[in-house]
Amino acid sequence: MTIRAVVWDVDDTLFDYTTADREGMRAHLAAEGLLAGYATPEQALGRWREITDRQWARFSAGEVSFDGQRRDRVRVFLDRELSDAEADAWFRRYIGHYEAAWALFPDVLPALDALAASHRHAVLSNSSLTVQEHKLRTLGLLDRFESVLCAAELGVSKPDPGAFLAACEALGLPPGQVAYVGDHPEIDGRGAAEAGLLSVWIDRGGVYPRDVDAVSAHRISTLAELPALVRSDTRFGAPSTFG
Repeated sequence: MTIRAVVWDVDDTLFDYTTADREGMRAHLAAEGLLAGYATPEQALGRWREITDRQWARFSAGEVSFDGQRRDRVRVFLDRELSDAEADAWFRRYIGHYEAAWALFPDVLPALDALAASHRHAVLSNSSLTVQEHKLRTLGLLDRFESVLCAAELGVSKPDPGAFLAACEALGLPPGQVAYVGDHPEIDGRGAAEAGLLSVWIDRGGVYPRDVDAVSAHRISTLAELPALVRSDTRFGAPSTFG
């Protein structure tokens, strides 16, 4: 079956979220005078990362709103009671530093350019529409996509098949004609495959385990590999890109 569209994850797929978050939080903690409470900046950043992952899991499970998980990240990190307004203000100050560090991965624009004439494009993210549209607009990518769908508005998060099927519905295409590209082997890789899409895991050498037997996705290490993959569609017998 011919792949007619590519649906993209955003953070750590198109946009270097990990670096921006690390550098933005480092600058924010220095500005807030909070680094003195930790043995090293890396210790503070590690604690922020752990809290972020834990609160994001609560949001993905529907236990808390998008704004609520942000506020709870601040409260847990600071270990004190804060009003919603106080938590929001702290997070906004962090956002200023975070946005200053925003950047695309260098392989993004060449891949989008290579597929611009042959494939339709959309975004599916576990974030919110306000956040991701602002990010894509700032990075100069928003006009590249027909649709931007996010969990906060959909009411369903990856890896639930409903999230991937919503993206296919927005494009008016069956799952078998859509590829999904994301950086997380389970949330993106397995989720897209189980929903019936051509699943592509962009493995940028992150923190995720690399047990290829546990992931039903084609693994690539750079988006330069993507055009050949979606044009050939290796689902039905051809070798995958796993190595």
